Amino acid sequence: MRVLRPEELGEGERERWRALRAAMDAPRSPFMEPEFAIAVGRVRPGARVAVLYEGADPAGFLPYERGMAGQGRAIGLGVSDCQGAVVAPGAVLETGELLRACSLSSFAFDNLEAGQELFAPHAAEEHASFVIDVEKGYETYESVLRTQSPKFLKTTLAKERRLGRQAGPVRFVFDERDPAALRALVAWKSAQYRRTGRRDRFAQEWIARLVGRLAETRAPECTGTLSVLYAADRPVAAHFGLRSASVLACWFPAYDPEFAKYSPGLVLHLRMAEAAAAEGIGLLDMGRGRAEYKDSLKTGELAVYEGAVTRPGAGAALHWLSREPARRAHAFVRSRPRLASLATRTLRGAARLRRS
Repeated sequence: MRVLRPEELGEGERERWRALRAAMDAPRSPFMEPEFAIAVGRVRPGARVAVLYEGADPAGFLPYERGMAGQGRAIGLGVSDCQGAVVAPGAVLETGELLRACSLSSFAFDNLEAGQELFAPHAAEEHASFVIDVEKGYETYESVLRTQSPKFLKTTLAKERRLGRQAGPVRFVFDERDPAALRALVAWKSAQYRRTGRRDRFAQEWIARLVGRLAETRAPECTGTLSVLYAADRPVAAHFGLRSASVLACWFPAYDPEFAKYSPGLVLHLRMAEAAAAEGIGLLDMGRGRAEYKDSLKTGELAVYEGAVTRPGAGAALHWLSREPARRAHAFVRSRPRLASLATRTLRGAARLRRS
């Protein structure tokens, strides 16, 4: 086994990674491609990739980040919506030996994809990641919405027409390259985080830099994609995510609050689904975490897992103290809808107090 910084991978190793990923029985999330690991490596000094060998050829890759006292975590944890190792079918690995070889006392994950046999036995929680299936085309998806969410679809399309009448002609760009549109999205999203009492992710320098790098990434299985809904050439909603040839990972959606009455974020998602289907993309992954708009748009769910692998020792105890109490508290709140609703209202109230 070799441990490298992601950018130190040779082109042959990257190609082998892509080939192994293509052979895995899982949706081809762009978060699991070498380009994502390399982008994280440019902004996170602790980013590494373990290259596992059987004979002379790589048989697997584990991207991770190493922190204090050897605590490890999935690469990009906190923003990555799909995590795990990329290994050859039938490869036999042992987690303790792998962590020891990587000088890790633990390996934490919060969006481990289904089928990751190496880490799944160590999961503490299962979550639903909400998806939109457009494999059979947008028209088929719209017919599904007419059956399961008829009021939602009718209302959203009516608001789109009203937006066009009252604010100017509506147009949608699936892959916008204008940096001003990305800056607008970041401003809206930061304001949304503050308005809802949540930590502003874009206030963390590494996340802002990561998004900037990925916006310039163009690879067949990992392309930064900025989608924008315009009214009279003014951006009213936008989304930045990553796409492969078959999956659009929905990541950072936001809209201009001035146009909230038109539900531009919902209109944007419908147009993204339509454009993705036209591009041959079969799945939009909206990620874990319940939200009303996801319930209205989804056609199904994928399972993702949260937990950690640890090795006996002081590092494992440090991991437990630093992560486990908070994880259990969050799980307790999520499992009780009334308590979760109260927590959301409390966060919003605290945010209003900070702004006043």
